[in-house]
Amino acid sequence: MESLHLRGTVLPGGGVSDVFVVDGRITFTPADGATTVLDGGYLVPGLVDAHAHLSLSSPAGGGAPAAERVRASARVQLHAGVLAVREPGSPDHASRQIGPAIGLPWTVTGGRFLAAPGRYFPGLAREVTPDGLPHAAAEEVAASGAWCKVIADFLGPGGVVTPTFPADALAEAARLVHGAGGKITAHATCPEVVDAVLAAGFDAVEHGTLMRPDQVDALVASGAALVPTLLIGDGILDAVRRFGGDDATVDEMRRALAAQGDVVRAATERGVTVLAGTDAGMGPHGQVATEIGMLLKAGLSPGAALGAGSWDGRRYLGLPGIEEGAPADIVGYRDDPREDVEELRRPAVIVLGGRRIR
Repeated sequence: MESLHLRGTVLPGGGVSDVFVVDGRITFTPADGATTVLDGGYLVPGLVDAHAHLSLSSPAGGGAPAAERVRASARVQLHAGVLAVREPGSPDHASRQIGPAIGLPWTVTGGRFLAAPGRYFPGLAREVTPDGLPHAAAEEVAASGAWCKVIADFLGPGGVVTPTFPADALAEAARLVHGAGGKITAHATCPEVVDAVLAAGFDAVEHGTLMRPDQVDALVASGAALVPTLLIGDGILDAVRRFGGDDATVDEMRRALAAQGDVVRAATERGVTVLAGTDAGMGPHGQVATEIGMLLKAGLSPGAALGAGSWDGRRYLGLPGIEEGAPADIVGYRDDPREDVEELRRPAVIVLGGRRIR
């Protein structure tokens, strides 16, 4: 494996360092014969898309086998500087095979979506009854090795979001998943369902679109992460219309989307782990720079917004940053991405697991 040398400002710490890659790992000890691939710039421990569905909206096309779809999507993510993907739910288990061993981003998956019969996009979920939810959640954690995801609310007739599972089923699912050593998350958008999943002990809330400011206290107390997926606002409005929402219902959702940034900012200021996720699959892959930019517009500081899509996301997934002995995952930029988020679209060098991608 090629030995590499990069010199730049290491984020998030901010000091200028010479970073070497030897046998796939980071060292700050000079290595003879290392190839210099960046001399001057900013070094980030890879971007993270904390909510992406690799089987969906794949460049391989919907008719391709699942293994081809997830690999094609992962390659798009990789060339956007995303070195780790968290996939909270999928129509299949193919993403379990994705990782640096085959030259693709680290991937943490949640197994198959778990939804009540008829309460999700047709054909995508494993449909289960409330009584069957806890056992199914335990099975999906075993299949994924990490997470499972419950569709805890969804659009119903008239484009109105309603709960899909009772609180006791959610609580029992969380109990079984945690007993198996896994984590559980939920598609949870309306306030009563956010309350239910937090009370049940879920580890994360996906979307939280209709959360109220007064729910931030409960989010803080729970220790759960929030993945707001601000990027999909237009897609949500389109879905409300497809489910029969009238103009008044669409306008109500539009107002909720406009207020979501305030809740996300308040959660960040209170110490909640907020992660950048694009909900790729609902849209194209490789767009985490856009989500980071939307976190900035919501009022997060540049460090907090970039951290949500980089070092904080990696820490949440149990991955190290740019540190001695760590697997060499580094994206280098010519200019400071904290000063101009568009710089994230222009990686000068990408190193994954010690191998130079670009």
